[in-house]
Amino acid sequence: MTALLYVLMIFVWGFSWIAIKSQQGVVPTEVSILYRFAIAASLMLIIGVIFKKLQATSARHHVFFALQGVCLFCANFLAFYQSTHYIASGLTAVVMATAPIFNAIHGKWIYGIETKGNFWLGVIVGLTGICLLFGHDVLAANWSIEVLYGLMFALMGTWCFSMGNMISIQNNRNQIQAYTATSYAMVYGCIALLVIIMFKGISLDIDMRLEYLTGLAYLAVPASVIGFTVYLHLVDRLGANQASYLMLITPIVALAVSSLFEDYHWSVYSSLGLSLVISGNLLAQLKPETLAQAYNKLKTAFNKQESGLKSR
Repeated sequence: MTALLYVLMIFVWGFSWIAIKSQQGVVPTEVSILYRFAIAASLMLIIGVIFKKLQATSARHHVFFALQGVCLFCANFLAFYQSTHYIASGLTAVVMATAPIFNAIHGKWIYGIETKGNFWLGVIVGLTGICLLFGHDVLAANWSIEVLYGLMFALMGTWCFSMGNMISIQNNRNQIQAYTATSYAMVYGCIALLVIIMFKGISLDIDMRLEYLTGLAYLAVPASVIGFTVYLHLVDRLGANQASYLMLITPIVALAVSSLFEDYHWSVYSSLGLSLVISGNLLAQLKPETLAQAYNKLKTAFNKQESGLKSR
């Protein structure tokens, strides 16, 4: 079941990149993000009430929901979108792919969660693959002050995303299910966005083009209602480190979609990058005992082969 949810998340968030592109243009970023999560939060609350999926919560729980909402459904998106104003989206994706590293550091610092060596090896291999996938964007960047601004915003977004993951761990320890936490966190994220919009005096006008509305519907329902609920459920089941490895894999789906709809051409380097990201994921997900068993099997097979050669 966990593997199925993992694969589902890869495709749901992988396709969201092209939907996000349809949101650029007339409507300010803050307003598009607000509409996305306002629709998602409304649906989740309605479904939660009808099917009785919302747990009873206390004021203390809502403090964590509010913090999670600001981190996951407001600040990180604003930072990522702002980043793309200064640097190519591919370079932003490279920075976003460091999320497992942020999670590992925060997990150790906040909760004392130990990280195994195979995880770090998998992350290094995966990040190398991501750099190859988006090598053109990395090499094309003229390292000016604007690029540094873009990298700063991308790092801020990744940090906020990671802190949202840490709060999800706390919600789980408070016996709060992912659906309840996500529903309320989205509401608080919308409140934070609305405050920012009112403070900046931004109009709430919406783009009525079919392309914009279709993209908004996809981002609100599959990418948000399904996406974040499943992702935070995976954080509870797998841990924040393993779950966040999705941030390395979803760009691959995004590039595959781009090759179908935007004439993206795969090169030797991008194909090698794809192989490294997949290999890194396998390494990061393997349990130490599995690695030990694999090593012992190889050692036994080698010893048998060596014994057979001596007997000849």
